[in-house]
Amino acid sequence: QVQLVESGGGLVQAGASLRLSCAASGRTINSYAMGWFRQAPGKEREFVATIGWSGSTTYYAESVKGRFTISRDNAKNTVYLQMNSLKPEDAAVYYCALGLTHGWGSSLTNEYHSWGQGTQVTVSS
Repeated sequence: QVQLVESGGGLVQAGASLRLSCAASGRTINSYAMGWFRQAPGKEREFVATIGWSGSTTYYAESVKGRFTISRDNAKNTVYLQMNSLKPEDAAVYYCALGLTHGWGSSLTNEYHSWGQGTQVTVSS
C-alpha cells in the first residue's frame, strides 16, 4: 500500500511562489499517473493538475494554467507542483493522489485511489 506525504505549503503573499512535494513510500509510483487536487473551506475538492505515468503528458485546470507546473522525479518517487504568481483564490489544502496504472492523467477524482493528508497553502492579498 502506498503512502503519500505532501509538503511545501505555507503562508505567502500574492504573487509569490511555492513548490509542493509529494513523496511516496511503500510502492514505486513510476508506472502510475499522479494528480494534484485542492479543497478550500466550504468548497468541493477540485482538480489542479495531473501528469501521466511516463511524464510526457500533463493537464491543468484552466484556473492555474500558465502559473502551475506539475512534474515528477521517479528516481526520488516524488511528484512536484510548482506554483507561481499565487493568488488569494489559490488558498486551499492541496492533496496529491495516485492514479491509474499506465494512465495518461485525469481530472476525475474517482480515477485516483490513494490520497495524501494534504498541505495547507495560504495566500494573503
